Amino acid sequence: MTVATAPVSGARLSLVTRSGVATILLVLLAVLIVSGFFVGSGDYSITDAWHALFGGGDATTVEVIRNNRVPRTLLAVIAGIALGVAGAAMQGLTRNPLADPGILGVNSGAYFAMVVGAVGLGIGSTVGFVLCAMMGAFLAATIVYFVGSRGVGGASPAKLVLTGVAVGSIFAGTGFGLTMIDPKAFDTIRSWQVGTLDGRNWTELSVVWPPIVLGVVAALILIPYLNGLALGDDRARALGVPVTSVRIGGFLAITLLCGAATAALGPVTFLGLMVPHVVRILFGPDNKWVIPMCLLVGPVVLVGADLVARVATPGELPVGMVTAFIGAPVLIALARRHGGADL
Repeated sequence: MTVATAPVSGARLSLVTRSGVATILLVLLAVLIVSGFFVGSGDYSITDAWHALFGGGDATTVEVIRNNRVPRTLLAVIAGIALGVAGAAMQGLTRNPLADPGILGVNSGAYFAMVVGAVGLGIGSTVGFVLCAMMGAFLAATIVYFVGSRGVGGASPAKLVLTGVAVGSIFAGTGFGLTMIDPKAFDTIRSWQVGTLDGRNWTELSVVWPPIVLGVVAALILIPYLNGLALGDDRARALGVPVTSVRIGGFLAITLLCGAATAALGPVTFLGLMVPHVVRILFGPDNKWVIPMCLLVGPVVLVGADLVARVATPGELPVGMVTAFIGAPVLIALARRHGGADL
């Protein structure tokens, strides 16, 4: 089978330059991860936090550092990977530079399914929420793509964005309404409504990393075919790309990634939009670089946003609020650049 090569646009970046940027990102990520172990609410010195990290010091400090900050930071890493890779895969599958799991309603669909599980089925475990979230993510992605591809012009960026916003609003509003009529479900689900890492621990981390790993592996396998899809469906088929199978596999990968991340954090918008565009600026448009480098840029953005959320106010902000502040201007700029006249 022939696999298409990446489309060429703009200046080619040398392997040395790309490797240097990747090294800088890796160092930055390591610094942010270590910072995540020491930054947060609570008046702990670096020395006390360092001792607690290895089991020393008083029990309260050990509990905060080892069972709160460490799993919270590691969860931010894998959730950042999940949302960054999901955004890149979604943009590649739809050839839509504005595609994002939050904007296209996928995260809202996952959240809605979690609410339905809590209200209708009495689900309260992280495992149950992960399964519900993955089903909701797949349902939302299917509805948005089906509705957005109807009519003249097919699945244009503007149509998919507008459809995604509408579908996401319906899911989010209905989910919120269901929590209002069931106080017990509201208590169970409220920490997932905005998108937050506060209070997350080893339980969430241990449950969500397997589906995220599977989703990342699936996305990496699809890389050569995404380069083919960038040329258009007809050319991709001529080059031997199984377009339908690739799209099905891609949306299954996105379902795993978004479902697990949303079940852990709640709906976090714009991260899946921002990360792939940052990667393309740094590394170029080849998906052989875009998706792997989302493994670095995604967690850099989310861990950094979480650190800002911890220190921005005396009481912590939801990390989803921080990504929204950053991502909304990015969406506006990209919408004006890519087919803004259609909006």
